[in-house]
Amino acid sequence: METEAVLAHYPENDASTLIPILQDIQGIYGYLPEPDLQKVSRYTSMPMSRIYGVATFYNQFRLNPVGRYIIRVCRGTACHVKGSFDILTTLENELDIKAGETTKDRLFTIETVACIGACSIAPVIAIGDEFYGKLDAKKVKQLLRNLRKADKE
Repeated sequence: METEAVLAHYPENDASTLIPILQDIQGIYGYLPEPDLQKVSRYTSMPMSRIYGVATFYNQFRLNPVGRYIIRVCRGTACHVKGSFDILTTLENELDIKAGETTKDRLFTIETVACIGACSIAPVIAIGDEFYGKLDAKKVKQLLRNLRKADKE
């Protein structure tokens, strides 16, 4: 479904539909492409600044493409004490990106989060709905190898 088809499901010039429209568009592309936001602006008669304001206020929305695997690194106190900075550094070095970035092949995105809520297995990362705990650099490198291998299958 393209953006035009999404918009057709909503009344024109109705600001109250902005969030559902953005959710639907992101459901198609995985993020909110700027040309599509411009279409939303025209359709809803809302300025781009307001649309960007909403899209950047809610952390559910993304303005840039993300990888197939979104790696969330816990930076909470328990994880920090147990070495999550080393986990983050290993990921950044192995993937050649920084937190908040996506690999060129769009396979991986690294994000940091304040707390995942799995302190008992610190340091922990989440990839999708899977949690990986009690990590060290060696385990992180192996996990990345496994994900790359699974992607090729």
